[in-house]
Parts: sequence; C-alpha cells; structure tokens
Amino acid sequence: MPDVDEKTITITLPDGSEREYSVGTTGLEIAESIGAGLARDALAIKVNGEVWDLSRPITEDAEIAILTWDDEEGKETFWHSSAHLMAEALQELYPDVKFTIGPPIDQGFYYDVDLGDQTLSSDELEEIEEKMLELARRDVEYERHEVSKDDAIDYYQDAGNEYKLELIEELEEGEISFYEQGAFTDLCRGPHIPSTGRIKAPKLLSVAGAYWRGDETNPQLTRIYGVSFPKQKMLEDFLEKRRLAKERDHRKLGKELNLFTFDTEQVGPGLPMWLPKGTTLRQTLRETLQEEQIKQGYKPVTTPHIGRLDLYRTSGHYPYYKEDQFPPMIFDEGGEDGEEDGYLLKPMNCPHHVKIYQNDMHSYRDLPVRLAEFGTVYRHEQTGELGGLTRVRGFTQDDAHIFCTPEQVKDEFIEVINLTLKVLNALDFEEFEAQISLRDPADKDKYVGRDELWNRAEQAIRDAVAETDLDAREEIGEAAFYGPKLDFMVEDALGREWQLGTIQVDYNLPERFELTYVDENDERKRPVMIHRAPFGSLERFIGVLIEHCGGDFPTWLAPVQAQVIPVSDDFNDYAQRVAQQLRQADVRVNVDTDDETVGYKIRQAETQKIPYMLVVGGREEEDGTVSVRAHGDGQQDTLSLEAFLDQYGPEFAPRLE
Repeated sequence: MPDVDEKTITITLPDGSEREYSVGTTGLEIAESIGAGLARDALAIKVNGEVWDLSRPITEDAEIAILTWDDEEGKETFWHSSAHLMAEALQELYPDVKFTIGPPIDQGFYYDVDLGDQTLSSDELEEIEEKMLELARRDVEYERHEVSKDDAIDYYQDAGNEYKLELIEELEEGEISFYEQGAFTDLCRGPHIPSTGRIKAPKLLSVAGAYWRGDETNPQLTRIYGVSFPKQKMLEDFLEKRRLAKERDHRKLGKELNLFTFDTEQVGPGLPMWLPKGTTLRQTLRETLQEEQIKQGYKPVTTPHIGRLDLYRTSGHYPYYKEDQFPPMIFDEGGEDGEEDGYLLKPMNCPHHVKIYQNDMHSYRDLPVRLAEFGTVYRHEQTGELGGLTRVRGFTQDDAHIFCTPEQVKDEFIEVINLTLKVLNALDFEEFEAQISLRDPADKDKYVGRDELWNRAEQAIRDAVAETDLDAREEIGEAAFYGPKLDFMVEDALGREWQLGTIQVDYNLPERFELTYVDENDERKRPVMIHRAPFGSLERFIGVLIEHCGGDFPTWLAPVQAQVIPVSDDFNDYAQRVAQQLRQADVRVNVDTDDETVGYKIRQAETQKIPYMLVVGGREEEDGTVSVRAHGDGQQDTLSLEAFLDQYGPEFAPRLE
C-alpha cells in the first residue's frame, strides 16, 4: 500500500471493493498485490472499460478488471500478441515480407502479408511454427512506443511498406503507437500480453488469399491463420475438437446426406440450392414455427424480393447498410434533386412489413399487429467471407414484426423470448448466452434516431430480460443501425459459439415512416416495432444444426424418418404397403428396392442417418409385422405396424416444446 504522503488513486475492483494505490501503478503491480497466482495468469487489464497493457501506468481513479485466459478480451489480447510473434518469425524467414494487418478473431488470429514474388503453402507452416517457438522461448517484452505521425511515416517509407502508410494517413496526430518485441516493430494500438514467453503452444492452421482491405480491386495478399495457447494441453484439446468439427462440417455432411448443393460457376458463390431432402428439412422447420406463430396471433404475409430505392432511403438501409447490399438496378440517374431511382434486391424484410402495416388504419384495439414471413433477403458478402450455409448471399429469415403500443413492448418482448427458447430447446441447444447489443455512444453516426428513442429501446430490453431472469451480458457497438437487440449466442456440441436468434426493439423505423395508431382518446400515436427471428436465418441455423447434431437430426425433423428394407425383391410389394400405411400416419418414409443385400441396405440407411429401419421378409409379411432397427443401435424388435406407431409415433410429430 502507498505511504500516506504519496499521491494516491482509488482502484475499484470487479466485486465493488476499493483499494488505494500510488499514482502510476501498473496493472501488473495491482495483480501482484492481489495474489501471485493472478499475476502469473494476468494477460491484460481493463481500465474504465478499455483494455490496456499490464505495464501501462494508471494515473487516476479507475474501475479495473485483471484479464486472464478465462476472459474473452484476455484471449483476444493473447491472440493479437501471437499474430505479432508470427510476424516476427515471418520477418526472419522472409526478409522482404510486407505486413498489413494482423487481428485476433473468434478462434485465434491471422496476419495478411505481401510476400512479393514468393509464395507460401501449407507445407511451410511447420517451419514458421518452429521459429515462433524459438522466439517465444526468448521471453522478450512487448513494448509500446507513442510516435508522431511524421516519424511513423518516415519509418514505413524507409521500409517501403505502402500498406502501413495508407493506414497511418487515416490516423490523427497523438493516436499512433508502435509495438516492439525482439527484432520486430509494428504499427499497432495494442494491447498486448507482457511477454512472448506466455505463448507456449502456437499452431498455424491454413493459408488463404485475401484482398487488401477486402476490396477485389486491391492487391491480393497471403493470409495466414493460426491459434495459440498458454498450455500445450489446451492446444491438444483444440485440435481434437477441430478434428471432430471437420467430421461434422455441414458442407461435408450436406453433400453426403444430399441436403444442398452450390454451383459457384453458373449460379454464383454464396447461393445454395436445396435438394429434396434439404427442402423437406427446411419446410419442416418452417411449418413447425408457422404453426406455433398462428397460435400466438401472428398473421402471415408475403412481400417482393425487390423494392424501390426510396423505400430503403426512408428506412435508412440505403445508405446506412449500403456496403452490405448488392448494387441497385438504376433506371433513372437522377433529376434536379440528383437522387438516383431504381430497385434494390431486398436486404431486409422490415421496410416491406412497415408498408403492409400502413395499408390500414389502426386503433389501439388492433394492437399488437404481428406480421410474419419467411422472407428471402440478399446481402453482398465478400467472396472470401462466404462459408457454406453459415455465410451466404441469399438466405431466408423467419422474420416477423410486431407493431405495438409502448405499454405492450415488455410483454411482447417476453413472449418472443419464450418462443425463441422453445426453438432452442426443441433442437437440443442447451448451452446459450443472451447478449444485449447496444449502440456505441461514441460513434453515433453509425445509427439513426434520437438519443431519447435509443435510451427508451435499450431500457425496454433490459426490463424484459430482467423479468424473465435471463442471464444476459451487454455488448457496446453491436446494435443494428436502427435499434438495440437481444441476440442469442448458442454453443454447439463442439463448444463453438454462434449467433442465431435475435429480437430487436425499434422506435426509429415507425418514426421514419410516420406510422400511427389511434389511441383511446382518439389521438394519433406512434407504435413501437419489435423485429424478431428465432432461427435468425434458415441457412445459418441449419448449417449450425447439422454440425451440432452431426447430421443425426431428431426424428421429427429428419428428412427421411423411416426406411423400409425388403430382404429380397419377393417382398417389395409388402414393403410398399407398409410404407403407404406409414405415409397415412404422416411418417416420411422411403422403400429401398435396390438389388443389394440386406446388410448393404442397412449400412446405407445408417450412413444416411435415417432414424428407423424397418426390415421385412417372409415372416413379417405372414404376421403383418416389421423388424424395427433404430439408427446406431444393432438391436431389433419385431412389432406390428400399429404397435410401432403407438410406441414411436410421438417422435415423428413436429413440435416445439
């Protein structure tokens, strides 16, 4: 503790307790004062919401949190530092390399580099890893240096790095810093871990191409992906999960199970085509949710795939969402006002639903009005960011918009939370976290609407979440441009986190479109709009679901629920009669009449992950029975068809529980 004569600052810890320290005390010194174990594990410090290096002096009262590997921001700092370590290794092995950006990502890090005339393949990654380990063992500090803009420009002009010079030109004087470790220096705002010795287990995963700043007109760079851990055992566990993830990759299983296909050459990248089995899967999900929505008072609507630019100017999607849209189809370059006119592929369903609401006059007695549509929308994702079903250019949202009075917002929001939880429970997504995604008050230009409306919307979400006892974290800067939202971050069977369902409170679109209802005093009032999509998008949801369950869908959702297998052609007719009776009971069934052995047919049905196989032969035909074999279970039960349906029938019925 500081002497009484020293100038002190008050540090507030996460548990609310306060401690006095000398002005200029560092995060590492605070960690050491709390405990030696915490100091060993500390990677960075959060000071008044901002992540700093542990070596940075704290000069005023602050709320702090010591960040370790258990904190997301701790991992991000660790992986960012690992990207610098990889860059140092590259610099030793490829002296002419030019560095661009090297950020942390969800699972690790990458660095985009310009290797000039040299190429890099996955065969060279092991050598770079070995160099990283060699450098890490030197355990050198990551040192931060504040530099002037002129000095930064001089440094990178001497290095001949046009990429860093472009980045520096966009920075203001006083906000430029370099980080140095060993022989490597990089333009970087930080923060970083204390030293390279913390990085015990690096692993470089892949090499890809990437355009500078994501622009296809810019030079193509080499992107190296990697991951790292403070312990070797953590890396081993990660690699095992990665192996399992490859086995469960929805692109691989989607092909094996005949669910969907892509034709990037003629149809285009990011535009999936659904095969019959995949379409059955989609339709089952869709019909199940639609049935539940009807029970809850939603009205189905259908809207076009395009709309006039003026519609999206009013909503704010054009230009606020301009970077993610396909170019408009212009038919008028602009009159006196200079505004172009034309059509835009629909990036969102909400403006169309607003226009449907405007089609009628509404009394307070009519509200809430709940409009639902499985609407297909289009986003111009960069080619390098596309990934199977989880990142596509055309996808279908289970979209609905609720128009309600301000007094109804909380109850409506709670009902949508409950519906979303039903969806997650029905598909065995047991591990999830709710995230309240808020506006960044320091960057208001990214959003539309008045502060008063934003504050009201954010508080409405907090109130609804509190009443449902939902454990939710808050994230600044993750809101939609028109309103805050509650996102459901779902953890799959391999421990990966995905953002799926979302609920948003919107006071802004009703104002921009001047929506009204007539209240009990015959006065015009503004409704509130709730956007919701429990699935998020069918494409992304199905991609995540395939990997979560490894293609073993619950029986009610499986594209083929039962396969009838005759032991020979002599029993094909009986197999068809069995199948017809099952269809009458709404079971999705196929008959395998291929000229193959029973063993082969069973193996094929297992490969296709069909929940039930019904083997039929002479004894079954004579007794009017089937031999029942469940997927993954070698046991067989002989039952009458009626007994089979009585025993297993509930598994076949679509349901949200």
